[in-house]
Amino acid sequence: MFWSSRKRDPGTDPDRSAHRVSDRGTPSTVDEELLRTLYAEHAGPLFHYVLRLTSGDWQWAEDVVQETLLRAWQHPAAFDPARGPARAWLCTVARHLVIDAHRARRARPAEVGGEALERAAEQAPGEDEIEQALQSWAVADAVRSLSPDHRAILLETYYRGRTMAEAARVLGIPLGTVKSRTYYALHALRLALQERGIEP
Repeated sequence: MFWSSRKRDPGTDPDRSAHRVSDRGTPSTVDEELLRTLYAEHAGPLFHYVLRLTSGDWQWAEDVVQETLLRAWQHPAAFDPARGPARAWLCTVARHLVIDAHRARRARPAEVGGEALERAAEQAPGEDEIEQALQSWAVADAVRSLSPDHRAILLETYYRGRTMAEAARVLGIPLGTVKSRTYYALHALRLALQERGIEP
């Protein structure tokens, strides 16, 4: 255990000894050494553990590790070998810090930045996920109402993003036919959408 290198008076309370300061109000050399040892032995593995808990959020993981090590420094009695491995205690503290942060985030309203407000202002009234889903179904229905030749042209040129020449090669028809079918397919689709109340 890394705590074994620290010398304690038998009559000293270990929790209070962690807070010893010099005459100038700064942490003692022993406490600084303890903090360095704590960081050197556990910060790396603890960070990787916390990074998984925070879904890869580096900044949050660093904050959690810092708070965990601070609590360990403040409570050296938790590292008594009789109480189990030090890293297990650190992981438990870190996990509780992440859980507490999740709960706190759920308890308060979501923070909204300027970009989100701008997007909300630009969004047309009534435009939501249900409306978008209904519109998608109507568009799919309009496409199904087209002739097979018109559907094939639109599939190749718009959905698959092929050029007119590529579409001609794939469909095995002349380039001029692809151009005229595309024109008439778009015209038919516009009419089909208008019949369903969608203005293209």
